[in-house]
Amino acid sequence: MEIRTKSPVEVFLIMLAASAALFAQSAGSSPDKPQNHASILDARQIVDLSIAATERSWQARDHYTYVERDEDRRLDSLGQVKSENVDVTRMILVNGARFEQLMEHNGQLPSAKERKKSDEDLEKLKHETPGERTARLRKDQENRSFLQDILEAFDFRLIGEEVVDGRPAYVLHATPHPGYRAHGKYGKMFSRVEGKLWVNKQDFGWIKVDGEVTQSFSMGLFVARVQRGSHIILEQTCVGNAVWVPKRLEMRASATILFLKSLDIERFLTYSDYAQAADGAYSVSR
Repeated sequence: MEIRTKSPVEVFLIMLAASAALFAQSAGSSPDKPQNHASILDARQIVDLSIAATERSWQARDHYTYVERDEDRRLDSLGQVKSENVDVTRMILVNGARFEQLMEHNGQLPSAKERKKSDEDLEKLKHETPGERTARLRKDQENRSFLQDILEAFDFRLIGEEVVDGRPAYVLHATPHPGYRAHGKYGKMFSRVEGKLWVNKQDFGWIKVDGEVTQSFSMGLFVARVQRGSHIILEQTCVGNAVWVPKRLEMRASATILFLKSLDIERFLTYSDYAQAADGAYSVSR
């Protein structure tokens, strides 16, 4: 349950940033030299270990509270900001489920209407039925299931090593695997992104991803079309015990909705105040 309502394009972009963005190529990067067979095997082993590490981190993150600052800008045809919204929310745990609670909107406290909506959603989650819980968990699993398709969807190359934020990292490049057949509702975007991924050498956590959409594609029964050149950068931090969580997410995207409305988006999300919380605990802040 979320207090804020996100459009299908925004939901997709956040999912892209948290996942498939790791396969986007940095703009202006030079072509990579071919690797020998042993290097390709090494790259795939690194990715396999990083996928397992990412799954563990996602599961662990479900037991953390944190604060998210979401700056959402809409641009005109000249690239000038025509509207901007800034939301600050706190992610809390309610009966083991994540709940997104609005703290500020454009520097102001939530309105009475927003507080009422929040309280209603909170009560509903606290009294979730077994059927509602099953549906929620199924949706969560669906949103994460794409990880299992990564090795099948991409060809990987190990292109070097770098130190990122003081941590030695493998640098990997991925290109879509020819003939890959998409699985799940997010699988179709795999063939339309390329990328670089920085993987921590010690625990195989994702330190940084840098992504760009290389081919436009439709989503939501052709309601929206994400345009080529949409770009995403995700930076993560380790909160201990090999748990990697988002620190900053930057998105610059173009989309067309219903073939009529062009939408240019700049979105900057920053995450802070990570803390472990006991299952079943909940709190309400004003």
